[in-house]
Amino acid sequence: MTKLCLPAGIRACLFDLDGVLTRTAVVHAAAWKQMFDEFLRRRDGPSFRPFDKTTDYDEYVDGRPRADGVRTFLASRDIDLPEGSADDPPDKDTVQGLGNRKNVLVLERIREEGVEAYPGSVRFAEAARAAGLRTAVVSSSANCRDVLIAAGIEHLFEVRIDGVVAAERGLPGKPRPDTFLEAARELGAAPAEAAVFEDALAGMEAGRAGRFGRVVGVDRVGQADALREHGADIVVEDLAELLEDPS
Repeated sequence: MTKLCLPAGIRACLFDLDGVLTRTAVVHAAAWKQMFDEFLRRRDGPSFRPFDKTTDYDEYVDGRPRADGVRTFLASRDIDLPEGSADDPPDKDTVQGLGNRKNVLVLERIREEGVEAYPGSVRFAEAARAAGLRTAVVSSSANCRDVLIAAGIEHLFEVRIDGVVAAERGLPGKPRPDTFLEAARELGAAPAEAAVFEDALAGMEAGRAGRFGRVVGVDRVGQADALREHGADIVVEDLAELLEDPS
C-alpha cells in the first residue's frame, strides 16, 4: 500500500478545491480580472489601474468567499460601493452585483474550457481513502459540487463544506477557520487529527488559526515563501510528493 507522508495521528484530510484538487484557480483569476477591469474602466476611464491577476488575486480574493473578495479588493483601492442584495443583476455596480458578474464569467469559462483534476492530487486522495483516512472538500466556491462532478472526483470525498453550505450554516469564510473546523467535526476528527491542503494565502491563515495537525501549502505559482509566512507547515508543488510507494 502507498504510504502517506503525514504525521502520526492524522485521521482526516481537508482539501481546498481550486488549485489543490482542480486546475480552476487560473480560471477564477482570469474571471476576477475581467470583471474588475470592466468595472474599473467604467469608473475611472482609460487611465484605470488594472486588477493584477497575480498580486491582487493572491492578496485580496483567492480562497475567500466571493463577496468577501469583492469587498477586500475594493477596500484596497479605497472604493466604497453599496452592498446590494444577492439577487442583484451582474451589470449592477454593487458588491453583490460585481460578485454575480464574476460568477457568470467563471461559469462561462468552465463550460468552454472544462475542468481537469490534478493527477497527483487524485492519487493522494485515493491513497488517503485506501489508508482509512476520512476526506472532505472545503471550498469558498458556490460551484464546488458542479466542479467536482465535472472533474469526475466527487466520489473521493465524504463531506463537502462549500460556499452554499457555509451560507446555510452561517459559517464565516477563510481566512477564518470555521469551514475547515466544520468539515473536521463532520468527519469526527479533532483539529489536531486533521490535515489541511491549501494553495491560497487565506487558506494558510485559516489552517494556522484552526490549529490543525498539519497545514500543507500547495505551491502552483511560485509563492512557497508566502505560503510558509501565512501558516504552512510544509510546502509542496504537487500532492504526489507526499506519497511513498513501498515498491
